[in-house]
Amino acid sequence: MTLARRIAAEALGTALLLAVVVGSGIMGERLAGGNVAIALLGNTLATGAALVVLITIFGPVSGAHFNPVVTLVMTARREIAHWPAALYVVAQIAGALAGVWIAHAMFGQAILQVSTHARDGGAQVLSEAVATFGLMATILGTSRFRPEATAVCVGLYITAAYWFTASTSFANPAVTLARSLTDTFSGIAPASIPGFVLGQLVGAAAAVAVFDWMFKQEPA
Repeated sequence: MTLARRIAAEALGTALLLAVVVGSGIMGERLAGGNVAIALLGNTLATGAALVVLITIFGPVSGAHFNPVVTLVMTARREIAHWPAALYVVAQIAGALAGVWIAHAMFGQAILQVSTHARDGGAQVLSEAVATFGLMATILGTSRFRPEATAVCVGLYITAAYWFTASTSFANPAVTLARSLTDTFSGIAPASIPGFVLGQLVGAAAAVAVFDWMFKQEPA
């Protein structure tokens, strides 16, 4: 695929992902009658299902990173060159912002918003580290042994991680940044972004260290 098509796939895929995350959060909250667990369940199922579809569609084009941390890891592993990787990250951030604004437009919300939903503290940072570690474990493991299962496994992992992490598993700096611009169910206050991104980077680095060692092929 040409670089232009790969960049377009990253932008479009990330935009659709954020439209799902934010839109399903708005819909879930509207229909849940104040029950946060039901709202989160709707948000979770929509996100997990969408990831399976989006990775299946865009994976053959760009690899379906949709996540600067994934792109950073693939660059470190020399699976993507530095210049395309930089363009991937720009496309992911631009697509994520567009997806949030599309969700707002679909639900008749003000397009430009800033979240007031604080997600602070060490527990949240640790949660993001654990969430990202697990996401990278899923990607590295499936790409090594079962590449055809990557889409389903990533969707299932994120579905689970919404519920077993205190942060509801952002695990993605572009998603984190974009969600700071929605004051809806899925939002995160801008002041909480640095802690989340720190956790994501630490979790990704730990996953690379652990699984590059665990999956290394020894000479016969």
